[in-house]
Amino acid sequence: MRSVLLAVCASAVLAVSGAAPAVADTSTPVRAGAVASSPTFSSTSLTSLTSLTDLFAERLLVADKVAAAKYGTDKPIDDPVREQQILADVSARAVGLGLDPEAVAAVFRDQIEANKVVQRGLYARWDAHPELRPAERPDLVKEVRPILDRITNELLDALRETVGVRAGDLCEVRLVLAAGRSARGYRLDGLHVEGLGRAVPSVCG
Repeated sequence: MRSVLLAVCASAVLAVSGAAPAVADTSTPVRAGAVASSPTFSSTSLTSLTSLTDLFAERLLVADKVAAAKYGTDKPIDDPVREQQILADVSARAVGLGLDPEAVAAVFRDQIEANKVVQRGLYARWDAHPELRPAERPDLVKEVRPILDRITNELLDALRETVGVRAGDLCEVRLVLAAGRSARGYRLDGLHVEGLGRAVPSVCG
C-alpha cells in the first residue's frame, strides 16, 4: 500500500507543478477543502481521512524547521528520550478519548519516523548543496514545539473522529486518495512525499 501511496502522491505533485519542486513550499498550505474532490470518493469518510493526512503533511513540513534547528549542531536527529515522552503522553491521552493507546502510539511513532526521513533527506541535500542550507536556526522549544503540540492535539481529535472509517474495508483506498489530496494541497516535494508514505502505515485497521 505504501508504494501505491507514493505513486499517487507523486502524481498529485506533478499535477500541480509539472515537476516535483526542489524544496517544499512552507507557506500557508491549501487545505483539502480547496482541492477538487474525487468523483468516486467524495464522501464524508474521505474528507475525514484527509483531515488526518493534512495534519501528517503539515507535521512533515515542520520537520524542515527541526532539521534547520539541529543541522550543524551536536543535537542528533534521533532523540529516544523525547520520542518516548511523546508516545507515553499520547498513549495516556488516548485512554481518556476512548481510543486504543497502542494504536494511537503506533500512528505517532510513524509520524516520528516520517519526520526523520525528511530530516535525513534535508541533511543530505544541505551537505551536497551548501547554498541551500538554512540561513536561520529556529528555536526548538519556543518556535517549533508549540506547533508540534498543536498538531498533536488536532491529530488526537482526528483519530477519534475517524475511528469508524479507519476500521472499514475501504480505509486503505480512501487513505491513498486522501494522502494524494494532501500532497497536492500542501505542494509536497519528493522528499516530503516519501515522508508522507512513511507516516500512514498505522492509520487503517
